Order: sequence, then C-alpha cells, then structure tokens
Amino acid sequence: MVTTTKIQPHVLVRASGGPRYAVALAVDALGTGLLRPFLLLYGVTVLRLSAPATGIAMTAGIVVGLACLPAVGRWLDRGARSTAVAASMLVRVLGVALLLATPAGHGWLFATAALFLGIGNQAWPAAHAALVATVAHGRERDAALAAARALRNAGLGAGALLATACLAGGTTAVRVLAAGTGLAYLVAAALAWSVRIRARPAAGPAPAEGPAPRMRALLAANVSYVFCLNVPEIALPLVLVTQLHASPVWPAAIFVANTVLVVTLQVPVTVLLSRFARRTVLALAGVVLAASYLGFLAATSLGSGWGAPAVAAVSVVCTIGEVVYAGSATALVTALAPARVLGRALARFQFSTGFGLAVSPAVITALAPHGPAALWGSLAGATLLSTTAVATDSQGRPSERAR
Repeated sequence: MVTTTKIQPHVLVRASGGPRYAVALAVDALGTGLLRPFLLLYGVTVLRLSAPATGIAMTAGIVVGLACLPAVGRWLDRGARSTAVAASMLVRVLGVALLLATPAGHGWLFATAALFLGIGNQAWPAAHAALVATVAHGRERDAALAAARALRNAGLGAGALLATACLAGGTTAVRVLAAGTGLAYLVAAALAWSVRIRARPAAGPAPAEGPAPRMRALLAANVSYVFCLNVPEIALPLVLVTQLHASPVWPAAIFVANTVLVVTLQVPVTVLLSRFARRTVLALAGVVLAASYLGFLAATSLGSGWGAPAVAAVSVVCTIGEVVYAGSATALVTALAPARVLGRALARFQFSTGFGLAVSPAVITALAPHGPAALWGSLAGATLLSTTAVATDSQGRPSERAR
C-alpha cells in the first residue's frame, strides 16, 4: 500500500515542469476559455455562416485532430516534450490567424481554421502528460497532472467569464476575443518551448506482451467514462430546461459549481486517494458516476417543483466522480505504458477521450427524448460495464501502485 504524503506547492510546481511551464499552462487555458465556447458564435455572427455549416466545420476539426494523434505519439516516443507542447499551441495560433483573416461567407477558410484548432486541442493533452511523466515520477507525477487539470479548469472558467462580459460589444468584440486568444497561445508556446525539456528515447524493441491487453480494456472503458465531462454542459441543461422546464439559471449555476469544485478538489482528492492502486481508484470513479446517473434518474422523477434542486444536489456527486476519474485515468496510463511507447499510449488514450467527447453530445441528445430512464439508465449501465472491465484487474501489478 502506498503511504499518502503531503506534497508542498514548490514540489508540485517543479513536478509540473517548472514555474515558466505552469504560467504557460495558465495562459493557454485562459486563451482557450476566451474562444472555445464562442467559436460557433464567431462563425455565425462574424463570418455569417449558417449554424449547420459552422457546426460541421468544428466537428471536422475535432475528427482530423484525432486522426493526427498517432503521428503525435510517434513524435513523443522519439523524445519530443516541450517542443511538442509548444507546437500544439502554435498550431492554434495559426488557426486563430486564419479566423481573423477569413472574409465573411468563406466557409472553407473557417473549416481550415477549425482544423488547426482541433489539431492543437487534441495534441496538447498527450504532449503535456508526456512532459510531466518525464520530469516527475510516482505520486508526484499524479499530483502534477491533477494540478494541471485544476489550473486548466480555472483558466477556462476565467476566460469564458471574460468573454461573456465582452460579448456586449458585438462582432467587433468577438474579433478582439479571437485576437486575444491567438496572443495567449503565442505567449504560452514561447514559455513552453523555453523550458527545453526532452526525453531520451528508450532503447530496445517495444515489449510484445505485458500491459497491452489491459491498456486496450482501459481505452475502451474510457470512452464511457468520459461522458461525465459533457453531463454538466449538455445533459443537465437539456434535461432541466426542456424536461423539467426550469429556469436557465439552474444549468448555469451547476456549470459554475462544477468548475469551482474541480479547481478546488482535484489535487487534494488525487493525493488523498494515492494510498490505493490507480486501477482501484478508477473503478471507484465509475461506481460514483453510475450512482450519480441513477441519482439524476430519481431527481427528474420529482417533477418541475423539486426536480431542479435535486438535480443540482446530485450534480455534486457527479462532479466528485469526474474528479476521481480525471485524477486516476491518465495517471494509470502513464504507469502501465512502457517508457518506449509512452507517447503512443498517451496518444491512444487521448484518442479514446476525444472520441468519447465527440460522440457523447449525439448520444445524449438522441437518448433524452425517450425519457429519463433511457438517458440516465443507459449512461449508468454503460459506465458500470466499463467499471467492471477496469475492476477485473483491480489488484494490478506492483508497478501500477508505485510508479
């Protein structure tokens, strides 16, 4: 059993890549928060594209970004670290520059911009996790990954709030937001590149046996787990507004509470659960998430009177499950993957995450019209099946516990 130790802030910063890299993460997250929720709005209001055309372009960007992940994984396995992180930021600078240069009505240029933004957004998580795995080890690495997620959520929330406040300025303000995003990405890329971290490629052939079967099970399970990230943004607003006829204030308040809880709880919960094997913690996350989905099912049965407050209360349980999941999933991948194929393993994990995030809106919106039982029962069942797959090898190997 691993003994839980208190991780000092300076140790956490060092394990995250150093002060300059931490600033780069914060600036990058702030820039993403400025534009990400309003990219659709940019296409519709500034470029005067139809909503369907804008949505298709954004989806295509995500899909092509996922298709680039195998190349990113191979690059990481050749030793790239801070350069790969900086590249993921610079390619988004190019995407923003294309947005600003696109004349009204030119959908193909908007699609190209969305493509570069999608590539950068999909490449960043694997590159960042590989960099942290190079400078930190064991539970310090897990805490550093958790700290980066908390910092990123804080930056995304701050950026989104700032962007919302600026929207009263109309299309000019939206263009300024896009320019601010590009500048933030450029500053973040310069800071990330300046830390000059590179890994020495591991010698010898990649192992033919070992963790590969378990990795495949983990990646498949992750597709179901990752649905929890879209519950506050898609499922709960859909249920609260269209089924319970609640005020839009409820989903907005739940989203804010989710962000605050993730920022404040991600590191302490990850450190607290470090006494257990990572696979066990990931299975626990599945149980908590499935329980929250069943809680949503019960809450919606209360009707429009008590339904909204009950959904808000259950959302706290769902957020805790999200925190436990996020603190253990990437950490387990870095512990399972042999050093020689760490980059490819992280790229495959990001592919499963990106795929789950891409399909979850369609799945959620397809299930919701069939009633609460179809939506929440299906999510709970799929998550429990994934939890069973993860828990099958819950004892794991010693390397899963201590690495």
